[in-house]
Amino acid sequence: MESRDQDTSGLRTDVAHGARIYDYILGGKDNFAVDREAGENSLRIWPALRVHMQANRSFMHRVGRYLADECGIRQFLDIGTGLPTSPNLHEIVQSVDPAARVVYTDNDPLVLAYSRALMLGSEQGRTAYVAADMRDPQSIITSPEFVRTLDVTQPVGLLLIAIVHFIPDDAEALRVVRQVLDVLPSGSYLAMSIATDDFDPVPLAEVQREYNRLGETLFFRDRAKALAFFDGLELVEPGLVQVHKWRPDGSDATEIADKDIAMYGAVARKP
Repeated sequence: MESRDQDTSGLRTDVAHGARIYDYILGGKDNFAVDREAGENSLRIWPALRVHMQANRSFMHRVGRYLADECGIRQFLDIGTGLPTSPNLHEIVQSVDPAARVVYTDNDPLVLAYSRALMLGSEQGRTAYVAADMRDPQSIITSPEFVRTLDVTQPVGLLLIAIVHFIPDDAEALRVVRQVLDVLPSGSYLAMSIATDDFDPVPLAEVQREYNRLGETLFFRDRAKALAFFDGLELVEPGLVQVHKWRPDGSDATEIADKDIAMYGAVARKP
């Protein structure tokens, strides 16, 4: 595994970034004043935000375990990984098979610097990192890290967890997902969580304005638009549901109210 890359050139500390807001709300320390301002104001507007983000993280854990344990997937591409919070995807899937391989991508230099330092895979497997913007999927799938780590003749688990809400244009968001999915073979899986205001729209409209005010995009999609990402794929039961309802395993300490979750989640197989 390569040593930590300290180059954080291009890091914007004057504009909020979704990964760093997420880190702050979950109790992390890898964030800046503008991210903390966005987080605090958003929590004041919608106190359920922390519960919502924890449920989304738990969804990712269950998805990773399901794909590795029940579907036999041994290769993963996580687009928009965010700052490291253990257990990370590679820890989950390599606990099933130490030889599993994971490629992480993000566009925040701070995320990539910390990821290279902290997200070390098993000796048998491989963990790689790509500095790329999801709006340019070609830069991901043609990167040396992607090409060296993943064998696209074999199924891949593609994860886009709480990330497409940073692309407000529906056609562009669909293009980004499809362009990556198109290079993956039959038997691959797409797992997504997708921001929605279907369940508590009034405070979420204020949260959206707060994100936008501090320089970050936040765009909600209704159920029909969320389902469109899975057109032509075979949805795994229970289909598209709020993330806390996707194959719950009892790990959540308290009962979660539907209005406190602003994220749809689903997993689907590429035929």
